[in-house]
Amino acid sequence: MALIGCGPQGRGVMSGFLNQKDCQVVAVCDVKGDQLEIGRAAVNKRYGNEDCKTYHDFREVTARKDIDACIIATPDHWHVLVALAAVRAGKDIYLEKPLAISLEEGQVLRKVVRRHKRVFQFGTQQRSGRMFWQACTLVRNGHVGSLRHINVWAPGSTPGGSLKRTTPPPGLDYDFWLGPAPEVPYTENRCSDNGALKTWWFISDYTLGFISGWGVHPLDIALWGGGSMGRRFEVEGRGTFRNTEGICDTATVWEVDYRFSGGVTMKFIGLPNGQNQGKPTGDPWLYEQEWRAKYRRIDSHGTAFEGTDGWVHVDRTGVNLQPEELIDLDPSHMPTSLVHSPGHARNFLDCVRSRSDPVSNIDAAVAADILCHTADAATRLGRRLTFDLDAEEYVNDAAANARLRCRPMRRPWRL
Repeated sequence: MALIGCGPQGRGVMSGFLNQKDCQVVAVCDVKGDQLEIGRAAVNKRYGNEDCKTYHDFREVTARKDIDACIIATPDHWHVLVALAAVRAGKDIYLEKPLAISLEEGQVLRKVVRRHKRVFQFGTQQRSGRMFWQACTLVRNGHVGSLRHINVWAPGSTPGGSLKRTTPPPGLDYDFWLGPAPEVPYTENRCSDNGALKTWWFISDYTLGFISGWGVHPLDIALWGGGSMGRRFEVEGRGTFRNTEGICDTATVWEVDYRFSGGVTMKFIGLPNGQNQGKPTGDPWLYEQEWRAKYRRIDSHGTAFEGTDGWVHVDRTGVNLQPEELIDLDPSHMPTSLVHSPGHARNFLDCVRSRSDPVSNIDAAVAADILCHTADAATRLGRRLTFDLDAEEYVNDAAANARLRCRPMRRPWRL
């Protein structure tokens, strides 16, 4: 295996593979020299040698015939281009979330993954957590009755971001980091590896912000547990954008409502996250008290399924249920079964050998990505939209559909 994108998230994913006995990480790649060296050192320490090769250009990695699979953990605007290069070179891929900054990019990647018969694992690792598997299996098997509504919440984006123009840090190839994105001057902390400082997470040239960067996790679980909710949905929402307060321009908080043609409704909100100029943002935490009272506890993220006979609430700290005796049911013996993953890395490697789809396959990735893109569009356009899941486009709305298309890319990069 090779790691492309050696920042903290990439190294965290890689650690799951370094602990597997039937694969070996042989190469790491990054356009930031300090992160590249940290990644190389982690690999060599694990194996007790100096064999790990380093690369500046991902194309040199994908050209290596001896590499079977790649972990891709670049910034969001690079995800699909790097993944396409890997797939076309015959590599299986583990791609960090979110999928893409346009739906068209995700659609193209799905087409190429299927054409080349590659194994694809998306970085929505909650699907490999037992409690998420348990919660979704209970819902899919009707143990809360008929599903009526889903509540989903996640941290919102951080506002602000320094406008100070400065020289890129030593060791950063800023032009290569930008790649297909617009050419703009470097600003302080734009590409920092420190999550408390970096601003690219919340700049729309590179991402949708945490509406996808964090939101894709609980939205993906909503889809996994919700199952078939219909082939169309209406979506409308509102968001708070603090574009005048710094370089960050993605929604700091949001409230988005979906109505699926099968009758299920869903509410997706973003919670206040971070500070602006050292001061709290002042954004409200919508529904906090109501949901705390209903679900007995809530964290900064979660998915809650409400049915005619009860509810199931799940996040990374555990499962909450009503009626409480649902916790004693064994999901492994239920008629509607979901993949019970032994772990995201392990599941991926098993599927590389068997050539079967992992728990977070490319179809699941595109489906979750659609919810992220439609949420972003609803908050920005400020009107009700209708999305057709068969056509994968909005119904009779040219302006909204234009937002799904691939953005212009700087030469020489193209989809």
